[in-house]
Amino acid sequence: QVHLVESGGGSVQVGGSLRLSCSTSGDTVRTYCMTWFRQVPGKQREAVAGINDDGSEMYIDSVKGRFTISIDNAKNTLYLQMNALKPEDTAMYSCMAPCIQCSAGYCYWPEYASWGQGTQVTVSS
Repeated sequence: QVHLVESGGGSVQVGGSLRLSCSTSGDTVRTYCMTWFRQVPGKQREAVAGINDDGSEMYIDSVKGRFTISIDNAKNTLYLQMNALKPEDTAMYSCMAPCIQCSAGYCYWPEYASWGQGTQVTVSS
């Protein structure tokens, strides 16, 4: 099972940027489909961005053009670069692996998928 640890969250003003990191243990990240999720209290968790094991990327419409998902294979780390942040991006962000497939704004994952503990992102106006 993959152990995931997120970092990089924080508080920023509208229009600011943050880069989230998800470090992994065990197998190298390039063998996995991986996903960034976010959740706001009282709302359902949503997949924000995913990268499939073939390198193809998925983004939900609300973050397209602002967020970029990437992998550093040498560091076994998944990233989420978030630019032009908005108050509605405020949430707890978590990474998950492995997913089965990410496309059309949604990711599918198996029951045995691993989740990190999350890192809080707060965007203030």
